[in-house]
Amino acid sequence: MGGTWFSGNPDKAWVEKFFLLYSPVWMASMAMMMLTGWDQAFDDTGLLLHAFGTTLPALIIPALIACRYTTQPWYDAYWFKANLYLIVFGFFGNYFGSEYFFDVLGMVYVYPNVTTNLDATLVGTGTRQVPLIMYAYTHVYFMTYHATANIVLRRLRALPLGTVLFPLLVFAIGYFWAWAETKAMANPLIAQSFYYQKMDVMLAWGSAIYATYFIASFPVYYFLDEMRERRWSLVQTVAGGLSASMLTFYMLDLAARWVGSL
Repeated sequence: MGGTWFSGNPDKAWVEKFFLLYSPVWMASMAMMMLTGWDQAFDDTGLLLHAFGTTLPALIIPALIACRYTTQPWYDAYWFKANLYLIVFGFFGNYFGSEYFFDVLGMVYVYPNVTTNLDATLVGTGTRQVPLIMYAYTHVYFMTYHATANIVLRRLRALPLGTVLFPLLVFAIGYFWAWAETKAMANPLIAQSFYYQKMDVMLAWGSAIYATYFIASFPVYYFLDEMRERRWSLVQTVAGGLSASMLTFYMLDLAARWVGSL
């Protein structure tokens, strides 16, 4: 890989660049939604249109332009497998993982205009629900986090001892993104839609608990089609997303036990 930032697999490199270019777009869309108060003014249909309208370009645009950059069929192209992995992992993060943030950190979504929710039946107390729009928003959040993690990890792995220090690098990058999102979301400007009831616990342990997602997922996602001669099948891609999900599940539950005992 020669210490480059982007993958030596051209089919993967152009997708990583696209994910980076699209990141400011979805961030601007989210900022406009929250700062204008549209998230409270729109009805359920309007929120779903905004959520999926923000996320679908991450799938549709690569599908439309892939022929310029790769000869792989769509089902074997990195753009499709990367999105498939993120869909699998993001579904877990919302459906199961959110319950830990509800009960351990007191996370609250405030969307009285939302009628479409989807979350676990038997995990958590069930006193809070996950709006369906969060599944779409999570996809672009995770798209950016995983793409940037790939790029930084690739560069750092090329340094002396980079391979040996890989687990520590994963932890550092995962914790950075967890801290950055936690900091951004614990914001009075969006308190009408999202806040923490247990702010003291969130400030002390929230980033570490959220980082479990990325500690589990970044190493798996990194190796997805990293070498052009070792491409993953769709089954391997889904299995990778499910494996990262189960690892996160274990760590979330251990973190909840630990924080609850403090």
